[in-house]
Amino acid sequence: MFETLFRYPAIIDRHRNGPFAEARERFLEHRIHQGYAPATLQRCAQELLVVAERIDIATGQIIASAAIEAAAEQWAREQKQRKHAGGLRWSRELFVKTAIDWLCFLGRLEVAPSKAVAFSDLSAEFTAYRRDERGLSLAAIRSQNWQIEKFLDWLSERKRDFAHVCLEDVDVFLADKGKDGWCRVSVATSAKALRAFFRFAAARGWCAHSIASGIDGPHMFQHEGLPIGPPWSDVQRLIGSTAGDSARDIRDHAILILLATYGLRSGEVSGLRLEDVNWESEIISITRPKQRCAQEYPLVSAAGESILRYLQRGRPSCPQREMFLTFKAPYRRLSQGAIYHLVSTRLRALGIYVPRSGPHSLRHACAGHLVAERFSLKEIGSHLGHSSASATRIYAKVDMVGLREVANYDLGGLQ
Repeated sequence: MFETLFRYPAIIDRHRNGPFAEARERFLEHRIHQGYAPATLQRCAQELLVVAERIDIATGQIIASAAIEAAAEQWAREQKQRKHAGGLRWSRELFVKTAIDWLCFLGRLEVAPSKAVAFSDLSAEFTAYRRDERGLSLAAIRSQNWQIEKFLDWLSERKRDFAHVCLEDVDVFLADKGKDGWCRVSVATSAKALRAFFRFAAARGWCAHSIASGIDGPHMFQHEGLPIGPPWSDVQRLIGSTAGDSARDIRDHAILILLATYGLRSGEVSGLRLEDVNWESEIISITRPKQRCAQEYPLVSAAGESILRYLQRGRPSCPQREMFLTFKAPYRRLSQGAIYHLVSTRLRALGIYVPRSGPHSLRHACAGHLVAERFSLKEIGSHLGHSSASATRIYAKVDMVGLREVANYDLGGLQ
């Protein structure tokens, strides 16, 4: 193993004669099967030797996280004293990560008890109700669960019993979140989720009926929650910024084309799979998590060419079926957070500032452009995958001056 990673005999001897060589080799072979690149394996092997020299696994005992932290701190200080590092942070963090991964692979890492979720039985029952009886999508359930669990954790930290919860608790929680920096839209979204939860809780006899009706979110100004997108000329500038030949530019170009052309949500792009593109029929199938169905679109030339270029020149070679992957092994599907970061950083770099700079701003830009081109709300709703016309009407509430500015552009002009 070490002979394949290193060229110089002295370095190979150091790794082979170091402590626990067999255990280190097994772990590196495991990394190879995960798809790690040779350069990454070299760095892993070097850090692994450092870990093995400072953590003794010969006794067969389980290694506690405190022992790892202590060894990492000592190693980081040595690195700084030798002037191999300017600070302690990165040496310490790399040591801890490598040690945890290796010891976990060997089954020698002390597993900390998982944090108990406050009132998990209540949230689990509410989840089952929304899934089985209301038929809500998993995306909607996850979003509401995050808001509800924030409140339940807050309640648990104050040693409050849910049977004695009152409206004042909810009011204080929402006020605290406002002080913590949540905007009015976020606080209002939390209030809406808690209102639904307390209606369910009251029906089950867990709390008073008056709580749900008394929950008030902050006043929302008209269109405050509307995800205003950039002008279409700025969308074209954004896509043009990915005209380079690097793997990142090639991947980002394909993602931005899909977001802007089809008005896709970040989760729909993240979940796109290789088999979702039918090259023979020139059709792309988009899975709609909110509607729990798939929708087929014609594969426009700009989207098809950008995807094909990514598959040929930008996508890592691996068995993963998801279309868009991370660049570093182990390769995995690109997360919604990564797509948000992709869009927001590129918008900022171009000096394009919109109230919400994530992927949804491009969905709004797409809808606004279709409105400007005089498509009907029904046609726009079908394009965006809306199940009702009311969901589409918000996109008609945009500035007419802005619409006139983009009226001369068309979706086919994306390059």
